[in-house]
Amino acid sequence: MLPASSKKAAIYGSALLSAAMLLPAVNIARADAPPEHAVVAMRFLNYRDRQSGDTEITRGMTRDRITVNALTVDAKVPLAGSWLIGTTFVEDSVTGASPAYHSGGFPKAPAGPDAVSGASGELRHAGDLSVTRYFAKGSLSGGLSYSRESDYISRGYSLQGSISTEDKNTTFTIGAGFNDDTIDLNRPAVVASKRQVPDEKKHVFTALFGLTRVCTKDDIVQLNFGYTNGNGYYSDPYKDPDKRPGLRNVSTVMTRWNHYFRSTEGTTRLSYRYYSDTFGIRAHTLDAEYVQPLHRGWTVTPLFRLYSQNEADFYVASNTASPADPVPVPPGTPCYSEDQRLSAFGALTLGMKVGRELGRNWHAEAEYEHYQQRGSWSINGHGDPGVATFMARFVQLGVSREF
Repeated sequence: MLPASSKKAAIYGSALLSAAMLLPAVNIARADAPPEHAVVAMRFLNYRDRQSGDTEITRGMTRDRITVNALTVDAKVPLAGSWLIGTTFVEDSVTGASPAYHSGGFPKAPAGPDAVSGASGELRHAGDLSVTRYFAKGSLSGGLSYSRESDYISRGYSLQGSISTEDKNTTFTIGAGFNDDTIDLNRPAVVASKRQVPDEKKHVFTALFGLTRVCTKDDIVQLNFGYTNGNGYYSDPYKDPDKRPGLRNVSTVMTRWNHYFRSTEGTTRLSYRYYSDTFGIRAHTLDAEYVQPLHRGWTVTPLFRLYSQNEADFYVASNTASPADPVPVPPGTPCYSEDQRLSAFGALTLGMKVGRELGRNWHAEAEYEHYQQRGSWSINGHGDPGVATFMARFVQLGVSREF
């Protein structure tokens, strides 16, 4: 089975990209008043990734890795004109296996037992509940979240408040979240020696401060600062050897700019995010999309994302002659990992979203994204030449109804 961190990595293409993009149990407020109507939405996600060899030995070889199917049901219900209750339920299934050492499965055919982590047919269930109270110039929201799978349990708690200036053109947001995670290390796939070991814990505290400003009738900008303090088990029990620090502090700065074009009635959405953590990783993310309404309720949204990171301080580069095999770690080394997600790499995502209003308060949308990751694309680090090219594709279908 895959631990929760690996599943999130599969869904978003990279665990570190997910960490840079998401803050546990905290969201930026986007409205000063609750919606007038209840909304129920359902979304299905299908994700699949694979790797292709780039070295002289592995060139031309391709290995399928992980497939994820996820169903999400979301509901938001306004009450008494100033309250909003929201809830989300997620069920996802993960099949496949991730590499135990770097890319895994190369050049062995088929991949040997040491080349990949344990194969999985895993179900995860997750849900959250939030309650928001709206005031004349702000809002206050609290939330709970819970996620469970066979080897990982996560509990989250959050509190967030926002306040606007008298003219409603500037909004300040502050939020905090806490996640309490339990990792089960007693599964046979985790414990190679088959001996019983205590479960591990991880505690993560997140703080967020945001500023949103309406600059003109056509422009909105936002600046967010985030800080995360995590203590506990960060190693990947499905990779051996893998020993990571028990402390991870993360700082993020993100800017957003939305501009409305009156001539086309379209909107550009641009964002840049800088990520830094005590593992030694520095990452940059640039997002851009353009939302264009068309006739008869159609909307098209092309999008792209650029990402780059350097390697972690304790990342162990692969043996390019045999990337599927582990690299001997010198005795006494305090921290080390051969997880390719901790290497230096760059990534490009291209996608298209199509939506349509169906009448009678129904809305449907479909989205496709293609993700590709290469070590040579890193702009702020030296990629590992022994890590194979990583590719993934996302297909999402959704429908919503307003009541």
